[in-house]
Amino acid sequence: MSDAITAVPTIPVLDTPGALGQEPAAHGLGTSLPQAEARAKTEGTFPYASDLWAEGLLWAAILRSPHPHARIVSVDTSPATAMAGVRAVVTAADVPGAATYGRQVADRPVFASDLVRHHGEAIAAVAADHPDTARLAAAAIAVEYEVLDPVTDPEKAFAAEALHPDGNLIRHIPLRFGDPDATGEIVVEGLYRIGRQDPAPIGAEAGLAVPRPDGGVELYTASTDPHTDRDLAAACFGLPPEQVKLVVTGVPGATGDREDPGFQIPLGLLALRTGCPVKLTATREESFLGHAHRHPTLLRYRHHADAEGRLVKVEAQILLDAGAYADSSSESLAAAVAFACGPYVVPHAFVEGWAVRTNNPPSGHVRGEGAMQVCAAYEAQMDKIAAKLGVDPAELRMRNVMSTGDILPTGQTVTCPAPVAELLSAVRDFPLPQLPKDTPEGEWLLPGGPEGAGEPGAVRRGVGYALGMVHMLGAEGTDEVSTATVRVQDGVATVICAAVDTGSGFSTLARQIVQDTLGIDEVHVAPVDTDQPPAGPAAHGRHTWVSGGAVERAAKMVRTQLLQPLAHQFGMSTELLQITDGKITSYDGVLSTTVTEAMDGKELWATAQCRPHPTEPLDEAGQGDAFVGLAFCAIRAVVDVDIELGAVRVVEMAVAQDVGRVLNPAQLATRIEAGVTQGVGAALTENLRTARGLVRHPDFTGYALPTSLDAPDIRIVKLVEERDVVAPFGAKAASAIPVVTSPAAVASAVRAATGRPVNRLPIRPQAAVAVPNS
Repeated sequence: MSDAITAVPTIPVLDTPGALGQEPAAHGLGTSLPQAEARAKTEGTFPYASDLWAEGLLWAAILRSPHPHARIVSVDTSPATAMAGVRAVVTAADVPGAATYGRQVADRPVFASDLVRHHGEAIAAVAADHPDTARLAAAAIAVEYEVLDPVTDPEKAFAAEALHPDGNLIRHIPLRFGDPDATGEIVVEGLYRIGRQDPAPIGAEAGLAVPRPDGGVELYTASTDPHTDRDLAAACFGLPPEQVKLVVTGVPGATGDREDPGFQIPLGLLALRTGCPVKLTATREESFLGHAHRHPTLLRYRHHADAEGRLVKVEAQILLDAGAYADSSSESLAAAVAFACGPYVVPHAFVEGWAVRTNNPPSGHVRGEGAMQVCAAYEAQMDKIAAKLGVDPAELRMRNVMSTGDILPTGQTVTCPAPVAELLSAVRDFPLPQLPKDTPEGEWLLPGGPEGAGEPGAVRRGVGYALGMVHMLGAEGTDEVSTATVRVQDGVATVICAAVDTGSGFSTLARQIVQDTLGIDEVHVAPVDTDQPPAGPAAHGRHTWVSGGAVERAAKMVRTQLLQPLAHQFGMSTELLQITDGKITSYDGVLSTTVTEAMDGKELWATAQCRPHPTEPLDEAGQGDAFVGLAFCAIRAVVDVDIELGAVRVVEMAVAQDVGRVLNPAQLATRIEAGVTQGVGAALTENLRTARGLVRHPDFTGYALPTSLDAPDIRIVKLVEERDVVAPFGAKAASAIPVVTSPAAVASAVRAATGRPVNRLPIRPQAAVAVPNS
């Protein structure tokens, strides 16, 4: 961090074994090693981007469009520049480099110059000596718009006038697998709609840009993909990447793309223009308007099954609303199409998938993108088949589950462990929660909470099931690679890796890996910046696999450097030596020394890379080995529904998950519980509503997040540790799969309680009101 930048000081953490009379802390893989910064975060002294300050600091504000679709006739910045305290105003005309950016497709302008394509799109940015001055100056900029009719229905985007030079269609995937003429004795159909879920980070976006003496700039933000963000920003600044440095600050949680480059680029432009540090802290409204959301999705399904309920063919149409720009829509569509049939054996599958541009808010990477939407639809179809056959929903699913060696509709063989039947059995057989007592003391258990308007006699309990699957790492030929360095000196190890810990616990995992490999208790993880080699984005469990693998390889190389002199001295190979609890011993007991003695004041270090086996893009028939690995989950939801009011209370979520290997039990449980809670939000409350493209109530009053009172009892009934042999440590991604599966399970339970089809998420009260005589 630059000397000019300061933050709220943190209180030192006493984590030395035995400090304050504590027992020595357990360490290494398989233990619940706590986060190093846990105490500082708990006490509120941990520095995030919003806490940073620099000498001569200016404040930024961004002018955003009030229209979802409009032609910009003129922009007059003179009212802003004339205000006292305003130091700079930048618009599209002031972008010295690339005018557009994008992680996969460079189609999004830094500032709108001719057309506005979504509500909240950036028009200009202001730097001033006070935050209020900056906001007032931004509001004073006079923009003349020619308001145009927005295209907000993705189905109409195909025939609508092109909203972008690249057209409205971002990608089309036609998947063809098996015999198109195959039919089954049982046929069920459904139309499903999934709403726009927002990542809703509690800490809104913030950043600081500091100009450098060499004409470059340093950006301090909570980026989850620092090297990509650095490269995009440098291209827009018209600078070589080496003149732009991105320093990752504390990340206040991330369930998708934490910091959109569209937030960082104006900040850097203002710092370069003024020659002063510039800080920007987004309001909650700006956060809702600017960053990417989960793709709203329309899904049409037709399932064919035989008389026993075994699937014969699945036909589906999937339409993703990408909003104004492409972002990660191509990747999301690939996941949706590939997993459209779920973790079931389907001999014949025919799926059409599209992602289109509209004038709705932008969509992008959010946990389980693509997979979550289709899970809600295919599980609803499984419930319909079970109802039509009069079969128990869990039994119907058990007759169709896939296992290792089965083939996905993409033609890829499932080579990783796929214990789907074991997961389903675990949640099915777990004891159901007790029914609430019909007493005044138990009224708070009713849907609607304390003082609710409901009556106990109107409450029905429902039990539902869902099976989900996600892919790990990038897909379709993405070059997944990460680099890590491990350095040991004076009994202390340091890990240098540009993998951002977004709350996934990677920094804790890195410490555990080094402790396990080198027997060193004190391990530090260096702060992340772009001076380090790239480690890639924090998504799809890739840092556990790829970055963790790089750390392990580097640590093993250091281990070899440490043990080779001893092995040579005693005439044995390094494989005959082991490190346990800081001691080096030989298999025969002849050699016994400590790691500190063996180091003898030396500094050892090594750098290593990890690159999983390559994948390939889906072809013109949706076929190809597109995924490195898969993870699976089964959830049983128990809900209470007031069938008169449509109020829903999620009583319990029983979870069984395919985790490969438990690396940190406490951390894993927390990730699963958080994922389930996020999924419950998607099922019942979370929907960023729009009216003709205008975002309604972009705040936490209008956008309802589940609170601790809404969170159900979450029972992790089974963690299947069947290691994936191609993954370092054998571990699998843990947080996305419960997000994917839990909304479908809640919907299934509401269907069971009400007899209603429940074909939309989040579930609206009118959809949970039971039909007469149900």
